[in-house]
Amino acid sequence: MVRKIIHIDMDAFYASIEQRDHPELRGKPIAVGKGSERGVVAAASYEARKYGVRSAMSSKIARQKCPDLIFVKGRMDVYKAVSREFMEIFFDYTDLVEPLSLDEAYLDVTDNKKNYRSATLIAKEIKERIFEKTELTASAGASINKFLAKIASDYDKPDGLYVIRPEEAEKFVEKLPIEKFHGVGEVTTKKMHQLGIKTGADLKEKSLAWLNKHFGKVGLHYYNISRAIDEREVNPERIRKSVGTERTFEKDLQTRFEIITALYHIEKELMRRMERSASFGKTLTLKVKFSDFKQITRSKTIPNTIDNFKLLHNTTREIFNHLDFGEKKIRLLGLAVSQLEDEKKQQAVQLELDF
Repeated sequence: MVRKIIHIDMDAFYASIEQRDHPELRGKPIAVGKGSERGVVAAASYEARKYGVRSAMSSKIARQKCPDLIFVKGRMDVYKAVSREFMEIFFDYTDLVEPLSLDEAYLDVTDNKKNYRSATLIAKEIKERIFEKTELTASAGASINKFLAKIASDYDKPDGLYVIRPEEAEKFVEKLPIEKFHGVGEVTTKKMHQLGIKTGADLKEKSLAWLNKHFGKVGLHYYNISRAIDEREVNPERIRKSVGTERTFEKDLQTRFEIITALYHIEKELMRRMERSASFGKTLTLKVKFSDFKQITRSKTIPNTIDNFKLLHNTTREIFNHLDFGEKKIRLLGLAVSQLEDEKKQQAVQLELDF
């Protein structure tokens, strides 16, 4: 049976709420976050994005790109409340809802409570109801699996609705630039380009053995998605156990200054992800992979929840100061927070749509 999966993604969620609640900010380039010298952008309005301002960017660089940028302090309690408002709408259609963060979720609407035959119709109706209830726009993607639905929701932003039908799926993937593949980051994109892979069609030409040789265990995933295959189910019971981020460096790090600088940027990204998903925990883990591919992890659990950058930075420093890398060069650094607070047990939401 062909599944019908919808991915709903709110448009510039934090920034759009601030513009909704403060009319004087509408139509202006704004960034949610701290505008201080060492601050970071948590979210940017579409007016700011036109200048190249993006989330996780340092406030200093953001101001350089957009001198008229207006910084607004985030209000996580408000963002959580609005998230609950539109998540409730999903349950009117299905119980198979998998929230990914405060502002996005997958819905399996293969069978839905309203017995609609069209997934496109359900997505359209959900978008309309979200706007009526919150005055905010959402973009939706509908297709036969999670991978395609996620790509589709980002295809016509903002306030978009894009459908990749079953008979179109494989051809769509073949034409897709590799950098548009969800889950393929900058480092992997560069590696693929160097190997002559620039589109889904190029990726599809490679054998599974070849992909495993060059990309390891993830080779099977690339083999499948190049053929529009993604068997992952929408999991309404999914509870986030950790939030993390890591970075593989094009050039191995060797000096203490290089390592500390890289860790600082990783801390900023981790803080952004924790705030975006409203997931804060008490255990911080530092992952280090060396140039010889050997790796170590070190963790520290503290009494208080790590819910601000200062505490995250200080805890990272405590872990780092107890390590001695000697002359080893570092290929990868990563940070993750686990033992998350109970409030992050996400609501289950499910939707069913026909195409």
